[in-house]
Amino acid sequence: MLSVYSDDYFMQQAIKEAETALLKGEIPVGAVVVCDNKIIARGHNQTEQLHDVTAHAEMIAVTAAANNMGAKYLPDCTLYVTLEPCAMCAGALFWSQIGRVVYGAADDKRGFMRFGKALLHPKTTVEYGVREETCAELLTRFFKAKR
Repeated sequence: MLSVYSDDYFMQQAIKEAETALLKGEIPVGAVVVCDNKIIARGHNQTEQLHDVTAHAEMIAVTAAANNMGAKYLPDCTLYVTLEPCAMCAGALFWSQIGRVVYGAADDKRGFMRFGKALLHPKTTVEYGVREETCAELLTRFFKAKR
């Protein structure tokens, strides 16, 4: 099936989720899960709001996608997320068997790639750098305001 939307479009939707997190005082990370060229789930960081260290954008989006699909495995889905997932989120992505992960900005301190792609399911493909500057700028703006 020819994709009507591009990675850039879906990452822009994840950026909108990150902007929602920013408005709520959360670290601005957003995510969307796409299946058959449709967004089936959205999420943004809610760790402060929910008082839950696991309430990362990816976790919320993957849980919503599994509920939407009625299945715990998501091999035909793509996760678009504004920041490279952490090791915890990569573990959840492994168990979901998500087919593809696309992230914007790298996270050199806490990103899963510090440990290698082996944290993801062997069939999961990874792409990065989509809308990287915009994704990184949101994070920079957030942390500058905190200092």
